[in-house]
Amino acid sequence: MNPEFIFFALIFVVMYFFMIRPQVKKQKRENKFRAELKKGDQIITIGGIHGKIIDVKESSVILENYDVKMKVEKSAIAMNAVSDKLS
Repeated sequence: MNPEFIFFALIFVVMYFFMIRPQVKKQKRENKFRAELKKGDQIITIGGIHGKIIDVKESSVILENYDVKMKVEKSAIAMNAVSDKLS
């Protein structure tokens, strides 16, 4: 084995553990969160809109805030408002 091959293999291993692996774990956690959304959850969207889920569809949810209803894609939901306030 030549030293260049070992060097590139080491760089790949470092990149995997510090860049690729954490991103994959974060994506799995976000997908699980979005799959578990249910009616009545208080959420915050990426744009900062706070609302309560009144209906869940396959790829979107219907939010209500001050009697205004809006359809939002699940991918635009950033966090659960209640659990983040408690932690």
